[in-house]
This record gives sequence, structure tokens and C-alpha cells, in this order.
Amino acid sequence: MLNFIYWPISAVLWFWHKVFSFVLDPDSGISWVLAIVFLTFTIKTLLFKPTINQLRSSRKMQDMQPQMQAIRAKYKNDQQKMMEETRKLQKEMGVNPVMGCLPMLVQIPVFIGLFHVLRSFNRTGEGVGQLGMSIEENYNTPNYIFSVQDVQSFIDARLFGVPLSAYISMPEDMYQAFQPVDFGRWDIIMVAVPLVLVIAVATHFNARISIDRQKARIASGKQAAPVGDAAQMMQNQMGMMNKMMLWVMPLTILFTGFLWHIGLLFYMVSNNIWTYFQQRYIFKKMDAEEAAEEEARKALKRTSAPAPGARKVQKKKKK
Repeated sequence: MLNFIYWPISAVLWFWHKVFSFVLDPDSGISWVLAIVFLTFTIKTLLFKPTINQLRSSRKMQDMQPQMQAIRAKYKNDQQKMMEETRKLQKEMGVNPVMGCLPMLVQIPVFIGLFHVLRSFNRTGEGVGQLGMSIEENYNTPNYIFSVQDVQSFIDARLFGVPLSAYISMPEDMYQAFQPVDFGRWDIIMVAVPLVLVIAVATHFNARISIDRQKARIASGKQAAPVGDAAQMMQNQMGMMNKMMLWVMPLTILFTGFLWHIGLLFYMVSNNIWTYFQQRYIFKKMDAEEAAEEEARKALKRTSAPAPGARKVQKKKKK
């Protein structure tokens, strides 16, 4: 059903593995990990422009909150009129809420697709989504764009002695797909847990960078703080969202880390690293744009103000 996701994901992963195979052992764990990392960077590069547009749209949404509150107060008894005026304001301000969600909406199927492709290198399990193949069948069956040779390369690849499609809660009977079975659950834990911790901490700090910037803009007056009857509700919603970003998401990663393959954990690590540097670059760029806009407003105000010492001319009233 989701082949339109699985095939492109496997194609990009295949491409980067071939690239790194020119300089590294193609059957090594590091060549496959680098392929996963650069798959991540490829997706993030494609989403760079939409991400900037999303953050600019979010800034505009924040700046137009006073007008939004005025519309809610004015049309609180007329939901249809409120929606019409809201859409009109968004159009005037150049805000598209749907486009603002695009980067997140794209990354979700990418995550699901990579999870499935990596899991499909080992199809010997009997659980949900598994095919129950024999070890021999699995070892000699292609995986989307990956040939039988590629499948064998991935299965044989190790990082710190652990297969890349291994995960903490993997049933022990599935270990047999990775011959020789020279690893155990504790070996997987020793590789996976540090990666899960890095992902959870990085997710927290990436969220904090965004939230701290928002608070700084409010404190400096660049962003209007919510006022009026709807202020408390908006502050409560903002506080709940901030708590989810800061604490709920990292804790979710910690509590579900036993499900993620080693290869997928490297995707999440590289995604967070890219996000950290991308946020710092974009926020710096947006701050420079805001400063330029403020300077332009001040310059316009200076040019429209009367010259020092100029006498104000009053129009004579008609008799």
C-alpha cells in the first residue's frame, strides 16, 4: 500500500551506499551507516526551503495574534464570519497554515518508509508485518531496489558487532538471520541505548532553542504577547505545546527506544544534528530580516516626518 514511499526511500539509501562503497568496504557497518546519514541529509536538504517558509509563516502567525484576538472578540457569536475574517487576514499577511505543516508531514512518511525498508532486510519473524521467511529465503530475496547481493551485504554488516537492523526487543529466534550469531541482547542494548539517549537529549534542546527564541521575541516586544479575554487560554495552549516539545517528545523516544533498529536510530541522530545547525542558521537569517524590516520602517518614518524648524501649514477654512 505504501510502495510509493518504500521504493524512493530504498533508492536514495541504495545510491548513497554505492557512493560510499567506492572508498569503504561495501559490507562494513560504517558504509551503511553513512548511507543512512546522507539519506537523512538528502531529505533535509530538499525540505530546507519549505522549512524556512514554515518558520516565516509561524512568525507571521505570532505577529498577527492581536488582530486574531480582535476578530475572535468581534465575531464570537458568528463562527462563519470569524472564519471568513481569519482567512482574509491570513491572505493579507501571506500566511498559509497548511504549507506551514509541510516539512513535518513529509518527514513522517520518510520515517515510516525507512523503518519498513530497514526492517525488511530481516523478514524471518512471525510477528505483525513480518513474512516468516526461512533464513535461506531471506538471505536470497531482494528488498525493494536492493539486489540479493545488497541484502546479503546489509545482513552481514556490523557496527560494534551488532547488525544494523537489530533492535532491543527483537525476538531471539530472529537472531539466526545474522550469521554467525556472535552477539546477544546486551550487545544490542550497549549500542542502542546511548543512541536513544542522544536522540532524546537532542530533541529536548532543539525544542528549547525554538521556545527560548519565542520568549525572547515577546520580551523584546518583537512579538505581541496575548492580551484580553483569550490571553489566558492562548497562554495555556502555548504552555502545553511547549511542555510537549520539551518533555513529552523526548520521554516518548526514551520509552519506545527498544523498538527502533540501530539503523533507524542513526537516522534520528543525524536528523537532530542537522536540525540543530539548521535552526541556528535560519533563526539568525530571520533575525537579520526583522532588523532590516525595522530599519526600513524607521527610515520611512524619518522621511515622512516634517523637517526640523519647518512651520506647520494650516489650511484656511472656507467661509
